Amino acid sequence: MIDFQIKELATYYDPFYTYSLFENQIDSIFLDSSKEDELLSKYSFIGVNPYRKFISKGRNILIDNEEYKEVDPFEKLEKLLEKYKINIDNDIPFISGAIGYFSYDIGRIIEDRPDNSKEDFNIPDSIFIFFDNLIIFDVQNKKTYITAVGQIKEAGKSIASIEKSLENYKEAVEIKVEASNNKFYSNFDKLEYEKEITKLRDYIRNGDIYIANMTRRIWCNNNEDSFEIYGKLRSCNKAPFSAYMNFEDFQIISSSPERFLSITDGLVQTRPIKGTRPRGKNHEEDEKNKNELINSEKDKSELLMIVDLERNDLSKVCKPSSVKVTELFKLEEYETVFHLVATIEGKLKENVSAVKCIRECFPGGSITGAPKIRAMEIIEELEKLKRNIYTGSIGYFDLRGNSDFNIVIRTIVKKDNKAYLGVGGGITWESIEEDEWFETIDKAKALMGVL
Repeated sequence: MIDFQIKELATYYDPFYTYSLFENQIDSIFLDSSKEDELLSKYSFIGVNPYRKFISKGRNILIDNEEYKEVDPFEKLEKLLEKYKINIDNDIPFISGAIGYFSYDIGRIIEDRPDNSKEDFNIPDSIFIFFDNLIIFDVQNKKTYITAVGQIKEAGKSIASIEKSLENYKEAVEIKVEASNNKFYSNFDKLEYEKEITKLRDYIRNGDIYIANMTRRIWCNNNEDSFEIYGKLRSCNKAPFSAYMNFEDFQIISSSPERFLSITDGLVQTRPIKGTRPRGKNHEEDEKNKNELINSEKDKSELLMIVDLERNDLSKVCKPSSVKVTELFKLEEYETVFHLVATIEGKLKENVSAVKCIRECFPGGSITGAPKIRAMEIIEELEKLKRNIYTGSIGYFDLRGNSDFNIVIRTIVKKDNKAYLGVGGGITWESIEEDEWFETIDKAKALMGVL
């Protein structure tokens, strides 16, 4: 039974310092709109006090302690969300539900494709935590809310308990990122990576694909506290779709700039990124790199190819003639890079849930290529290493049908005193191998800097 309650607090609390009160709770999650942006950074969310835990690996599912074998994880998750469905009139897009992730490799149950890559670390294909309580931050209007659904204890009492915890709230000193001499490793060195890009360009020349996203793994030994790493990353690389996820034996530390899919009241939106330039060392160099990206026919061509792919994906789940490109070639600035971004929107068909929409469009076109299926087959062959959560999606499912998911880029997975991150870029016929190698370094700078 759902006993939903929501309470607006008299004080606005900073989301980051609020989560620091709960950081040691296993299965607590922080969805953090850390970068100021009127359109993208409207809310941050903290999930505490889990009452259900959904885990999948391949077609095997674990819900709390109950196992299910040879089932579709998307269908099982959809049924579980339906069980707790609520009908509450509130403008906040996420007031109760599940937060979690889909790894890139969960896509293997959607499309039958070769499985000939290695796995360098093992985590589930998906985890979704159903929370009794959310702490919600309206970051633009500076308001804080607590919600409860009464699954663990009576809703009013659980809200009061969280309010009691907030009495320990305090803002700490500014986090500083110091230089490190940590040694990093990669599954490709420069020459090997360039060689694989040459092979990829041969596939393009032969007509197999138009564009594909080629990636590599970087890792290092690291025994730092994971939330301290997130604090450093947040201070030097703010992003609208950031997240910190504290699971039992690993943590996810994300500062993603890219939205995969959001659904609010039946309106679906995706925002693919294609085109990158590094930030300059001074204002003049910044302007030079920015203008170079804005005027790059290669980068605009990349983005257009992915926009067409995303329009096609959304058309499978949206009402006829409702899919529109509402923004094209928008320049976005981040701490270490510039990006070109597009926005595509559509109106979902009546019988399409948020889970079904994600299943039909997963994984995102910006991190696969076009045509998507053939691009993923070639990625499997050339990368030789499973991407795991990298280029998957982190986000939430609201119990009224809304959702919002990022693309997992600019993200660290911390497990067994090792830190793993992925970097890559879109490859077209015009790509220059050495330039693509240096683009991966530009994208990894902030992550390597905090490790």
